[in-house]
Amino acid sequence: MRSAQPDLVVHMANDVDDPTGPRVGLVVSKAVGNAVVRHRVSRRLRHSVHPMLEQLQPGHRLVIRALPGAATATSERLTHELSEALRRARPRVKASA
Repeated sequence: MRSAQPDLVVHMANDVDDPTGPRVGLVVSKAVGNAVVRHRVSRRLRHSVHPMLEQLQPGHRLVIRALPGAATATSERLTHELSEALRRARPRVKASA
């Protein structure tokens, strides 16, 4: 399932055959900025998603795609958008599993 926010898009799937913990991937393209900006956005997203991992079930697969606005967004805003996207995507993933 996909959940879009102004500065990021979250894609979520549930692999019921894989009992390992949730997996998270980050996509921060060159459209976000130069290498320094992209790495900063990646670090901020990684820091934001870490406490949310315990809410995910084993087998959940999560891809977070940063949009260009993520370069200027505050960490608090990214954390809020990420939690909102997860809240919206989680019920749809359970229903489709």
